[in-house]
Amino acid sequence: MAAFVEDAANAVLAAAKDMLARGLVEGTAGNISARTEDGNLCITPSSIDYAAMTLEDLVTVDPAGKVIAGTRSPSSELALHLACYAAYDDIGSVIHSHPVHATMFAVTHEPIPSCIDEFSIFVGGEVRVTEYAASGTPELGSQAVAALKDRGAALIANHGMVAVGPTPDKVLHITALVERSAHILWGARLIGAPHPLPDDVNANFAGVYGFMRTYKG
Repeated sequence: MAAFVEDAANAVLAAAKDMLARGLVEGTAGNISARTEDGNLCITPSSIDYAAMTLEDLVTVDPAGKVIAGTRSPSSELALHLACYAAYDDIGSVIHSHPVHATMFAVTHEPIPSCIDEFSIFVGGEVRVTEYAASGTPELGSQAVAALKDRGAALIANHGMVAVGPTPDKVLHITALVERSAHILWGARLIGAPHPLPDDVNANFAGVYGFMRTYKG
């Protein structure tokens, strides 16, 4: 059975408001979703300010993207979310965000290397960058799926970031961790050359990340 999130709507709404409060998006940018027990998808709507968003604004779609509940239009990046769930049945939530420092790496098409132990534990290693694809397209979704293999996050070229995991709060943690690491690396490059973790260290953390990817506790 595919991973799902209990009380998905409340979890999505709480994470959406927290994402805004942390400055990981501006205005109505970004989007959050969670898979429900019946295999459908609860997702934030298009063009609704997170500060004013309520449970009634959330939209439920089936795995093909057909709206089955809600009066709003689902996020314009619905195809990205659907692609992630179709490819990975071990994830329960997807978050697309536009954090400033991580997006610096996305617009320069530079991956974010794993330089901090915690990064490898929660993200799985270097955060890759997708090939460019236009926003809202199925191609963007397929590019993200490829970059997310064995990872908790990927950079979307010239756009932002996508992160996946067991629940919205866990995925928001990954999102914030990647942004913090990008900020640290940006500053470290002003001092000198950052040193990524040794390959054997990253390899040792691979099993830990595999556990964290599905851990809901």
